[in-house]
Amino acid sequence: MKIAGLIFGILSILGMLLGFIPCFGAFNWLNIPFAIIGLILSILGYNQEKSLNLPTGMATTGIVLCAIAILFGGIRLILGAGVV
Repeated sequence: MKIAGLIFGILSILGMLLGFIPCFGAFNWLNIPFAIIGLILSILGYNQEKSLNLPTGMATTGIVLCAIAILFGGIRLILGAGVV
């Protein structure tokens, strides 16, 4: 779970950066749900690793990356008039 969440986080950051390019802002409508799925997977992986007393670095990184992609992607949609 933690590896999948990290991969989703990296891909969602790349998607967010693609959404910052003019005329590609609508891409965030696809990227934000993708990042939400990654956030859920990362949280599940974090809880699983925490209960087994294992390192939680990858899961934490996935949580942070997905949260950043959701936050800045949402701001980009609001500023670009994508959210009415």
